Amino acid sequence: MKFLLHADAGADELSISGDDYKYLIKVRRHKAGDLIALRSKENLQDECLYRLEKTDGRNAYFHLENRRNAPCEAGKKLHIGWCLIDPKTIDKTLPMLTELGVSKITFIHCRRSQRNFRLDFERMMRLMESSIMQCGRTSVIELAESQSLSAFLSDHPDAAVLDFGGDALGCGGPINTVVVGCEGGFDESERKLFKNVKSFSLPTVLRSETAAVAVAAALL
Repeated sequence: MKFLLHADAGADELSISGDDYKYLIKVRRHKAGDLIALRSKENLQDECLYRLEKTDGRNAYFHLENRRNAPCEAGKKLHIGWCLIDPKTIDKTLPMLTELGVSKITFIHCRRSQRNFRLDFERMMRLMESSIMQCGRTSVIELAESQSLSAFLSDHPDAAVLDFGGDALGCGGPINTVVVGCEGGFDESERKLFKNVKSFSLPTVLRSETAAVAVAAALL
């Protein structure tokens, strides 16, 4: 764990109880004198370094030792337009995309996306918060939703689209926005909209979530 999120991070004195107490004291086995980094959701850029003063069996008491601005971000921004897949699969993949440094994900309702899927952004936020505490990133991915691929491409005309037969990913100019298809891929009416098609030099077909992670790893 790189830091712990706490609502009172920044205060001179604070106490921690409940699950966070169990994690720090029972699992991580911190003891009096240890230094622990805390950040608040409202100000993730500031690292607050606390010294553990004492515990009483249910609460841990801390004193602020140091506070500094310490952002931890990817060197560039990447926006993924991700054609909607099963939210359970998104939940499993989101922590990896958080660790890799993706700045924004727009979930697109494309022609072959299943229509009964509903996105729970609050749950996704909790997953990202858990991920940033482990990896040290100091922002969460911005999440958005688009009702069609045509609408997304209209809003982002310079977006690259990951599909078969395109130029190798990485060729040409820098890519800031890339579209990844759903399990069934794109239909022909959608392919007519494409202007900048990219592909991996692989003979295999990637699952949507694998492609999303691979794109992030390749471009970031």
